Amino acid sequence: MLQGYRSHLRDEKRLSPLTCENYLRDAGALFRLAGEIPVAEIDPRQVRRFIASLHAGGLGGRSLARMLSAWRSFFNYLIREHGCQANPVNGIRAPKSPKTLPEALSPDDAGRLLSIQGGDDLAVRDRAMFELFYSSGLRLSELAKLELGDIDFSEALVRVTGKGNKTRMVPVGRMAIDALGKWLEKRRELAAEQEKILFLGKKGNPLSQRAIQYRLEQWGVKQGIPQHVHPHMLRHSFASHVLQSSGDLRAVQEMLGHASISTTQVYTHLDFQHLSKIYDAAHPRAKKKDES
Repeated sequence: MLQGYRSHLRDEKRLSPLTCENYLRDAGALFRLAGEIPVAEIDPRQVRRFIASLHAGGLGGRSLARMLSAWRSFFNYLIREHGCQANPVNGIRAPKSPKTLPEALSPDDAGRLLSIQGGDDLAVRDRAMFELFYSSGLRLSELAKLELGDIDFSEALVRVTGKGNKTRMVPVGRMAIDALGKWLEKRRELAAEQEKILFLGKKGNPLSQRAIQYRLEQWGVKQGIPQHVHPHMLRHSFASHVLQSSGDLRAVQEMLGHASISTTQVYTHLDFQHLSKIYDAAHPRAKKKDES
């Protein structure tokens, strides 16, 4: 049965090998949970019990939602190919995951992270790369595929191709423009004549997303940043710092390339956290009695 489902996913739905394996793994979990119950006889009550058991075992809402989606797909296949009468997963939702705020660096820590010293090729490249990352709030995938022609030095803008191949123009700060200019001087010595990608490795090949992530993690440790620094943290830091300074949610939405402003609104919570800390530290009526 699972082999037939594998063929269905691969040949009819034309899913990627990784996606096929994920669906099959989740279908296999359904068989294990069912035990001696024939899978075709599983009902909604049993599906809810399986989900409750997985949740109690520590599986989060997002993982359970993904698993339910895979099970739903599997039962649709059984209905079509094996005469199953109904899909017991329809209408069942995963428990909601608690919302977590994105991590952001403080402005001081962001400044310390970006104060990369040294004139060697990789240090110059990394400073330019991370200055641009923080200056313009890019996604890792967007940064990795930037080309030379995407930077407009005269207007201090970067053309970014984001999700859904949507293009947006984002301002680039003065320090990032300066760092990029220094990197381009180094880049000329590394790049092949036809190479368009902006950020390259020491052999002149385009940097992978994983390589960028690794370099950022290394610099976080070298620069003494107390948090684990990852690429999305620079994007979060950009958004929260711009919002703290301007309060312009719509502008931040445009620069981040969010399709919905509700996605951007999470940064208002970061802003309120910042304001609360200032209030607690400064307002005389916010202090505890033993501190008065």
